[in-house]
Amino acid sequence: MILSLLGEQESNGYGLIRAISEKTEGRWRPSPGSVYPTLQQLVDEGLVTGAGSGRGDVYSLTDEGRAFLADNAEAVEAALGGLPGRDGDVDEFWTAFMKLAKATKQFYTEATPEQRTAFAGKLDALRKEMYGTLAE
Repeated sequence: MILSLLGEQESNGYGLIRAISEKTEGRWRPSPGSVYPTLQQLVDEGLVTGAGSGRGDVYSLTDEGRAFLADNAEAVEAALGGLPGRDGDVDEFWTAFMKLAKATKQFYTEATPEQRTAFAGKLDALRKEMYGTLAE
């Protein structure tokens, strides 16, 4: 995934984390503790180069990295093929859930305590309705 993203454009580690989260519709958001060691391994293998020596490092593919992507295009495509949104396959439920999650996060920080209390009941009712549907 990292090599594929760097094949599209150079990025720092946090940009890669955001891009992975976006490409997976929020289903996978790797931690910095997994991305940065992977980037270091790719640098050690000569597939990636990183400018600097900290969080703001910008990584890009080396000639060897571009050749690796070209030589392994089928395997990379197969690995990425299962991601949401690929080949026009959109999971409407997951997209709606992610929209709700973003709205809920904003609502929590901006609503009054009374508004949060009122909507807590609505969220509980929705949860119960979902379980009811599964029980049918």
